[in-house]
Amino acid sequence: MIKTSNFSSHFIDNNGVKIHAVSQGEGPLVLMVHGFPGLAYSWRHQMRPLAEAGFQAVAIDCRGYGKSDRPSDPSAYDANVFTSDLLAVINYFGAEKAALIGQDFGAQHSWNLAVRRPERVVGVIGMVPYDMDLAGRALEGSKGITENSAAMAGNSIPPSERFAVMGKENFVHVHYFQQVGVPEKELGDEPYRLLQTLFWALSAEGDLLSAYTKPAAGNGYLDVLPAAPPLPWSWMSELEMNHFVEAFTHADPDKSFIGGLNSYRTADVNWRIGEKWADADVPVPAAVIVGEADPVLKVIDPAWQDKMASRCDDLRFIDFIPGAGHCVQQESPAATTASILNFLRGLDRWS
Repeated sequence: MIKTSNFSSHFIDNNGVKIHAVSQGEGPLVLMVHGFPGLAYSWRHQMRPLAEAGFQAVAIDCRGYGKSDRPSDPSAYDANVFTSDLLAVINYFGAEKAALIGQDFGAQHSWNLAVRRPERVVGVIGMVPYDMDLAGRALEGSKGITENSAAMAGNSIPPSERFAVMGKENFVHVHYFQQVGVPEKELGDEPYRLLQTLFWALSAEGDLLSAYTKPAAGNGYLDVLPAAPPLPWSWMSELEMNHFVEAFTHADPDKSFIGGLNSYRTADVNWRIGEKWADADVPVPAAVIVGEADPVLKVIDPAWQDKMASRCDDLRFIDFIPGAGHCVQQESPAATTASILNFLRGLDRWS
């Protein structure tokens, strides 16, 4: 454990893979899990308020990111591995249970733990709805998808086959990232440009979906992402962006973004792992906090709110945060943190 003036930095071994975590405060454990692009640093605005409210705030660099180890093999990133990582972190902090908050891929990992190991989870907040991830089944369970279900989630064919259909003519990143080597080089060669354009595209003021109107042939991810304005933005400074760039950049450029890339490449295996839980509802208290302008909401099943209510035993609320896109906890930190605390203060049975 390494202490700083604001938080403690921890390195947690899980079967030979080092997971980096930062913590602040004492009390019931709240574990925050990022997605792509993200880091423990993505939760910088939430750490102190949660600690001051009487919780032990913990955020991790998921494997493949930041100061955590970065295995190259996609098999080191499947759903069972991430469940094991989260349990290792909870165990390290000596907690019987934790509240989980997950954004992007981190939401997938958090929902999975809540459903598959509910005895270790007191409550869960997803910043992507349950079962709407790349390996999900669009809240339709084992019965299959309906005509209005999300294209990226379903029960009829493996995700990579759906991605290939989606990306046959127009560029689709989930298909492009299935190949090994080309994306590593493209993204690793220009980490600042990738992070600047992607963060902006995902934001409330960005236009991520325009990328998918571009032809697939001859294009990489940086070719289709719309240009971003120079920093600072209202929600990110140049210093903060530089922190992300430095933390992602690796001495081996092929590993700079390996955590995100391999998370896309495990869609099929995660889909198969998830088959036994296809009809499992969320048994612990749950909430959804999303940016009102999150582009993800434009490509998932429009009926997701009703389906969430039917698939969660105790859905406390769905909160749409105005003026925020996909990175809601960074774009509108005060409103997001207030919503998080509203949920956490309503939980009991932490042990």
